[in-house]
Amino acid sequence: MKRNKAIAVYLLGTFSQIASVCLLFFLLNHFSIHSNLLSILGIFLGGISSALWGIIVANHYFHIPFKKIVNDFFNIHTSYKHYLLSFFLIVLDFSFLMFGGQIVEFSWYLPFLMFFKFIVFGGIEEIGWRYVFQPILQEKLPYFYSTILTFFSWALWHLLFFYIDGSLATLQILPFLFGLLTNSFILSALYIKTKNLWICVMTHSIINVLSQLTIDTNRSETYLLKIFIILVSCYMVIHKKDVHRVGSWFCWKQYYSLEKLFAKEDIHHNENTRCFI
Repeated sequence: MKRNKAIAVYLLGTFSQIASVCLLFFLLNHFSIHSNLLSILGIFLGGISSALWGIIVANHYFHIPFKKIVNDFFNIHTSYKHYLLSFFLIVLDFSFLMFGGQIVEFSWYLPFLMFFKFIVFGGIEEIGWRYVFQPILQEKLPYFYSTILTFFSWALWHLLFFYIDGSLATLQILPFLFGLLTNSFILSALYIKTKNLWICVMTHSIINVLSQLTIDTNRSETYLLKIFIILVSCYMVIHKKDVHRVGSWFCWKQYYSLEKLFAKEDIHHNENTRCFI
C-alpha cells in the first residue's frame, strides 16, 4: 500500500464508518425511535472507527501484525522518564487550577473508574491518530503541519462522535477545539519523544478524567497557557539528539529517502532505527 492510498483508506474508512452511524441516529431521531441498545451499539461503532481503520492501515502499510499493535497498546514497561514527561505535560495542561480553576467534588474511587472507561472511550483513538495517521503524514510533512492536519481531522471526528452520544448540543465549541488543539500537540510530541503508544493512551485517558473533574473559570489565561504548552511541545520535538528516542522528523525523512535504495523496513516500529547524521 502506497502512502497516499494509506492516508485515503484511513480517512475514508474512519469517516465513512462514523458518518454512517450519525446518519442512522439522525433517522432514528427523525422517526422518534429510541433504543438503549442501539444507542450503546452506535457509540461503540462510532467510537472504535479511528482505532479499527488505524489497525487496518497499520497492518497493510507498516506491516504491523495485530498482536504487535495490542502489545504496543499495553506496553506499560517503558522508561520512567517517559512517565515523568507525560506527568509534566499533564501538569502544564491543568495548571489553570492555579489561576482560579476549580475541582469538583467526587468520591476517591471515581478517577480510577473513569480512567479505565476512558481507555476504551478515548485512549483507543491513539491507535489511529498518533500511532498511524500522523506518522504517515510526517513522512513528507514537518511535525507542526502534520499535527495541525491531524488536529483538523481529529476535531471533525469528535464533532461527529458528539452528535452520536448526544453531547454536541451542549458543547462549548471554541474552548473544546482549543483544548483539542493543545492535546494534539501534547500527544504527538509524546509519541515522537517516547515511541510508546501506551504513554499516549494513558495520557489521553488522564486528560479526559481531569477534564471531567475540573472547571476552568478564566478563559483568557487558559488560552495563553495552552499556547505556551503548544510552544513547549514544539520545542520538545525540534530539540532532540537521538531519533531512536524522540523520532526526529528530519531523520525520518532521511530514512525514507534511503528507503528507495534499500529494502523497505518498518521504521515506524523498528527499535534499531538510527539517525543518519
